[in-house]
Amino acid sequence: MNRVPIILIYSRLVLGLLAIFLSVLHVNNYTPIAFGILTLGLLTDVFDGIIARKLNISTQKLRRLDSTIDVVFFAAVAIATYIQCPDFFNSNSTKLITLLASEALTYIISYFKFKKEIATHSIGAKVWTLFLFATLVQVIFKCDSVILFNLCFWIGLITRLEIMAIVLAVRTWTSDVPTFYHAMQLRNGKEIKRNKLFNG
Repeated sequence: MNRVPIILIYSRLVLGLLAIFLSVLHVNNYTPIAFGILTLGLLTDVFDGIIARKLNISTQKLRRLDSTIDVVFFAAVAIATYIQCPDFFNSNSTKLITLLASEALTYIISYFKFKKEIATHSIGAKVWTLFLFATLVQVIFKCDSVILFNLCFWIGLITRLEIMAIVLAVRTWTSDVPTFYHAMQLRNGKEIKRNKLFNG
């Protein structure tokens, strides 16, 4: 039972690679298959942490691995979607590059300060994941997204900035910091409250 969270985490890696493989092959009914892969990936992302906390095995190593594979999974789905819908990505390249750069910067700051990747699992990041999921679904089905994509872009940018602020605020590497406010509490040596279901 204790292996379930790690299996769920690594399953996202397999799902991401599968999405790219099927996209390259241009398999029949790719669109509903891609939607299924993306949905399954999101569900594993939700439940791996919940199960790990329920089993009391939510270690620092597990949280770091979870964060890293989350990025790999969504990047893989984005690549697979690009293969199917290159025009959408080309026409929105500036915003996409900006978003990717902001994501990379969060990791650079964390590595520079703590020699570890981020694993804040902030509330904002979780909200953005839902917008990212919805945007990818729309692009997968329509090869286009305007309002939803722009919401995804701005929410993504704001939440990346918050993550940077969290990393800069805390004195020691810490996972599962819900917001910048909580980061400042930690910086001042105070205990913070986390949601037992979603944040440790």
